[in-house]
Amino acid sequence: MFTLMRSRVRTAALAVSAVAALAFGTTATTGAAAAPAPAPAPAKEGPTSVAYVEVNNNSMLNVGKYTLANGGGNVFDVAVIFAANINYDPGTKTASLYFNENVQRVLDNAATEIRPLQEKGIKVVLSVLGNHQGAGFANFPSQQTASAFAKQLSDTVAKYGLDGIDFDDEYAEYGNNGTGQPNDSSFVYLVTALRANMPDKIISLYNIGPSATRLSYDGVDVSSKFDYAWNPYYGTWQVPGIALPKSKLSPAAVEIGRTSQSTAADLARRTVSEGYGVYLTYNLDGADRSADVSAFTRQLYGSDAVYTP
Repeated sequence: MFTLMRSRVRTAALAVSAVAALAFGTTATTGAAAAPAPAPAPAKEGPTSVAYVEVNNNSMLNVGKYTLANGGGNVFDVAVIFAANINYDPGTKTASLYFNENVQRVLDNAATEIRPLQEKGIKVVLSVLGNHQGAGFANFPSQQTASAFAKQLSDTVAKYGLDGIDFDDEYAEYGNNGTGQPNDSSFVYLVTALRANMPDKIISLYNIGPSATRLSYDGVDVSSKFDYAWNPYYGTWQVPGIALPKSKLSPAAVEIGRTSQSTAADLARRTVSEGYGVYLTYNLDGADRSADVSAFTRQLYGSDAVYTP
């Protein structure tokens, strides 16, 4: 199996559409979309399948185009919008939640980009990623600033009718622009505040970066506040180092179209045989990937995948 880190396309700052300054919990400012009615649960049985979508290049709607041939429902249970950013303003010394023009387009068009997935029973989560500016989840200087950013996140989830937030602590480049290095309290404060703000939404951890190793502070361990955690290295098997039950972990990670079908199948087979409850995929595009997807659905659900354009 591969040991190389995934080859994500960094979410660039394509257009200025920062949601709000971090300080004092300022909320999101762009167009809203009503939350959907509760969707029926998928009919299939087996692990939760997750699909990250690079919205700079691909449509979120691709996630809903795959079903199981045996009538068992959607292939994918969770669709991740990749990705919003955490940016930093050296002048005001504040961080902000930022959407490039492609992420903003998805959110502004939630009725056609997000709701169709939710109506099929697929949860839609927003991933948040560093942006080379020094701001990250692990270097908030105080509980107040961490809680303020948590409010930006939960306000965004509420505003656009999303199902949760995914943390990906990459590309922060801690120390840039005079920012601090990772500290032990920051991520604990952030996750604690976010869970309090949205007790019934998804919080997931892409198990990489300084935040992933700083889950406990001053007697508080936030591991149980996560719904899921997954391996960040595609084509490999690695159990995330977080105290969650197997049902919430994905040691398997594949990049669709780049991880070989044999490796994807082996990882899926191991997921089932070792009792893990999640299977992570990355970079679902607009091509017919039913052969790649079937490689793991046969092992996870006993069925081929069907692609419907």
